[in-house]
Amino acid sequence: MNVNTEKYREIIEELKGNAILVAVSKTKPNKDLQELYDLGHRDFGENYVQELVDKEATLPKDIQWHFIGHLQSNKVKYIAPFVHLIHGVDSVSLLTEINKQALKNNRVIDCLLQVHIAKEESKFGFDEKELGEVQIEKYPNVQLKGLMGMASFSDDLEMVRNEFKLLKGLFKKFSHKASENSFSITSMGMSGDYKIAMEEGSNMIRIGSLLFGERNYKK
Repeated sequence: MNVNTEKYREIIEELKGNAILVAVSKTKPNKDLQELYDLGHRDFGENYVQELVDKEATLPKDIQWHFIGHLQSNKVKYIAPFVHLIHGVDSVSLLTEINKQALKNNRVIDCLLQVHIAKEESKFGFDEKELGEVQIEKYPNVQLKGLMGMASFSDDLEMVRNEFKLLKGLFKKFSHKASENSFSITSMGMSGDYKIAMEEGSNMIRIGSLLFGERNYKK
């Protein structure tokens, strides 16, 4: 058994329905996803477009697929027909392309704006000023659901906590950007820091290695 079903049940119990668990299944075989699916899980996250397309074609159709990686504009068209939520919208040009491909597919695609909250330069995302300049009304085929951010990869837990506080504060500040109360998701927290994220108001966490073990990048 490759899936830690005991840990899965433990996390679900911790969340108590207050947050959505996105099982990050990148590099993992379909049988591992099917094992969680058979336990009733439906939200799975991938960060490679081709892998997501391949899995969507072969796994059950009621899975809600989350794209959680850095998405290139020229690849949006491949996931636009079916993706449930795009987490990492980090530029206006990407928003424009998602809106274009959603229109082509007669869909409204749910998205999160990614905010750069970490100290690491390698992370992507809008800063506070750029968030304020996003004119979401220009993208009628995009439904802005909230914000996503990744904390610094650090043992300094107080710094991590403050970064999550920053994201939650920005979520409250910019909640007026979306209409009809659609702005509802603060996506923050992964395997190493999800408990702190939950304490700071996360309602969507992305967990991979705790459920599936270390990733296999050999292929």
